[in-house]
This record gives sequence, C-alpha cells and structure tokens, in this order.
Amino acid sequence: MKIMFASDIHGSAYYCKKMLDAFDASGAERLVLLGDILYHGPRNDLPKEYAPKQVIAMLNPYKDKIYAVRGNCDTEVDQMVLEFPILADYALLSFGGKTFYATHGHVFHTDHLPPMQPGDILLHGHTHLLKAERLEAEGIGEITVLNPGSTSIPKGGNPATYGMLEDGVFRILTFEGETVKELKL
Repeated sequence: MKIMFASDIHGSAYYCKKMLDAFDASGAERLVLLGDILYHGPRNDLPKEYAPKQVIAMLNPYKDKIYAVRGNCDTEVDQMVLEFPILADYALLSFGGKTFYATHGHVFHTDHLPPMQPGDILLHGHTHLLKAERLEAEGIGEITVLNPGSTSIPKGGNPATYGMLEDGVFRILTFEGETVKELKL
C-alpha cells in the first residue's frame, strides 16, 4: 500500500494543485492531510495563490481517498464546505503492521506525547519543519517521529514538501520529485 501525507496547505491553490498532481502521479491509495487545510492563520503570511474556495473545489472530488485531522487553523466553518471529515484531533492508522498516531502537532508533539507504545509512530505537521527520525521517549522507549513538512509555507530553509510511505519506507519529497529525507520504518 502506498500512502501520501501532506500538511499545512493553508488555502494555497497553487500548492494544493501541485500536491494533488503528485498524488495522482504517485499511484497512492490514500491521502492523509495533517491539518491547516484552508486558512493561512494569523501568524503566517498569505501563501502563493491563496484561494480557499479553489482548494475546496480541488479537494472535494478526492473525498473518498482522504483521511484528515484538524489543525489549529481548521474550524467548523471549514467542515461545512469540505465533504470529508476534518475535525478529529487525531487518527490512529495502521499501515504495514505499524501504528501511526496522526495529529496536527499543536497539541501532541515530541514535548507532549500522546499515549504511545515502543515502536509506534507519531505523525504530525504544524511546525512546517520536515522530520523523519527515531527518538527515545521517556517512559515509552523508542518511537519514530515523522513530519512531511509544509506544502505551502515551509520554514527553516526547507522546500515545499510532502511525505510518501511505500514498502515500509517513509520519504519526504519536493514537488520536483527530489527525496529530501528517507527513513525505513
């Protein structure tokens, strides 16, 4: 199974189109959105081609392929126009025998972990900083932390990115197809 992960679209029609083009070209079966879909938020500048209505029109046809969690910029008003659920604070996903705790990252993150067991994977966005690493979590043991970065407002000098899981390998890619980071899970 091939799964695409993306976070922090923030209403950018430009980057939403790039993301969906990458999804279509990849052959992935599911698209997991890690929040902050339509609104740019008060702390961010407007992303390129900020057009939430266009993002709505682009995403709704994919409603049967999207799993999504709520970001700190997502609200009930957004849910009224999107045809797939976005208001869950987290999702527990299982791919390849691995348990993924998918969340936006504004509540649960490496400094405030959700209930996890050794070998579990924390998957989040929010920081706009890509990450794929293992860490020793106090009282838990080794876990994996994944962040596909931001599709539209990357930070820390990173390019706009998304994540792809295939055959037990998580890759973070640019929209030009370059692998920025890779981790075998």
